[in-house]
Amino acid sequence: MEHQQNPGQSIPLPFMKMHGLGNDFVVIDSRRTGVLPEAATVTAIANRHCGVGFDQLAVILPGENADARLVFFNSDGSLSAACGNATRCVARFLMDETGASALRLATDHAVLLAEDAGGRLTRVNMGAPVLDWAGIPLAEDADTLHLPIPGDPVATGMGNPHMTFFVPDAAAVDLERFGLEHEHHPLYPQRANVEVVQVVSSDEITLRIWERGTGITLASGSCSCAAVVAAARRGLTGRRVRVNVPGGMLEIDWREDGVWMTGPTAHVFDGVWRG
Repeated sequence: MEHQQNPGQSIPLPFMKMHGLGNDFVVIDSRRTGVLPEAATVTAIANRHCGVGFDQLAVILPGENADARLVFFNSDGSLSAACGNATRCVARFLMDETGASALRLATDHAVLLAEDAGGRLTRVNMGAPVLDWAGIPLAEDADTLHLPIPGDPVATGMGNPHMTFFVPDAAAVDLERFGLEHEHHPLYPQRANVEVVQVVSSDEITLRIWERGTGITLASGSCSCAAVVAAARRGLTGRRVRVNVPGGMLEIDWREDGVWMTGPTAHVFDGVWRG
């Protein structure tokens, strides 16, 4: 469904600031207007010194065959089809607003089911992982369980493309250099989200994250899902795993009906962007 973009920045733009484990978002509720911000507005808001700052920006739109539709932007103004922690934040906002305990949220990736997990935790089914090279997508046919890239990473699609590396010590990786280098690998025509994983046990991993179009983040839902799918496919963990990220802990459960992600959310403040 196409939506009108805001032709200028002169109209005040109300927003909410939210985060999931430090993975922070600006959320714009456009259910009444159906308007999306221009890329220039997105990048201006993203500036952490002169704007508001965020890892991703989420726009809530009216839903068709769903409770709402979500559109995600990276901090560089590019679109993303999936953002797990932002989906959980918006789901919590909408559940608090309506009193519902479950919601269906449409994204460019899929219609996602969100649930109240109790204790102010929110659970989202991120859908089935994409494991074939064309669907991720990769630029050419390759073994997604063992990519022909130094470090032997795994490729996974979670509505966005992922490249997962397993290392002895995640903290020792120069992620600023490593992430930027691999985000733009020629095997990934749409760029890659890069995960560096240290396996702690069969049900626990430590994860560091480089998100395409954003950089290093404290947490990422889709990256956490991709990391667990990759670890389970390699036989390094089971399918239900605690994921330790710099911002805290998520629980990922790869079930028959999709990859479920459970964790906390926070609604930090409301504001108005005046451009």
